[in-house]
Amino acid sequence: MPIPSRGIGWSTQDNLLWQIAKQMEQASCQLCTLNDNIGTITGTSGTSGTSGTSGTSGTSGTSGTSGTSATLPTSVNYGLFAQTANSTIITNTTTETSLINGGVGTLSVPANGFSVGDSFRAVFGGLLTATNNQTIRIRVKAGAVILLDSGAQNITNITNNVFNLNIDFTVRQLGAAGVASIVTLGGFHYTKTVNGVVEGFAFNTVNSTTFDTTISNTLDVTVQWGAASTGNSIYSDIFILNKTY
Repeated sequence: MPIPSRGIGWSTQDNLLWQIAKQMEQASCQLCTLNDNIGTITGTSGTSGTSGTSGTSGTSGTSGTSGTSATLPTSVNYGLFAQTANSTIITNTTTETSLINGGVGTLSVPANGFSVGDSFRAVFGGLLTATNNQTIRIRVKAGAVILLDSGAQNITNITNNVFNLNIDFTVRQLGAAGVASIVTLGGFHYTKTVNGVVEGFAFNTVNSTTFDTTISNTLDVTVQWGAASTGNSIYSDIFILNKTY
């Protein structure tokens, strides 16, 4: 409500109250003006900040190391020869005759084809007949070179007995005759049908004088009877040659 003008004839107290009211009115107006000014000077809201850039994706982890390859053997084992028919029956003769017949594979190693440590096994099986007090001789050859010789071995009173002949070879040194070396071991056994007794003999030789790896070598195994008799006979129906190392 507006304050009235000061009247004439007011008492001192009325004048004092009027002055106080007037001053209060002026102060109130000043506050209103200040508030208006504050509203006026209030700044506009700031613009929104730009959104932050997206973080880069993390790098992929490194792949694990590959496992080590399996260790392969340093040599390969495999079959070299298999006889596919019975050998010739060696009977009624004292002539040295091969115990091997035709088959599949090879019995030959070419010149310089051996390596130190090369090892082989020959397995024979067949039928054996002999009269009383006979001798049999088995030779193992590489071409004309004798690797193993059983010498004349006594056998007696055998009729259609199954025999087994196993021969093992290992090349020890390479080179020409006098340098190269090979060890050969044989075992010849048969089971007598009359009593089930196993009989036979074994023999071995190291050849470091005539064996030659610089030439081709062809395996042969021969049998020689001590007497020519129709009661003495032998043949193989199994012969397999394997490389064992």
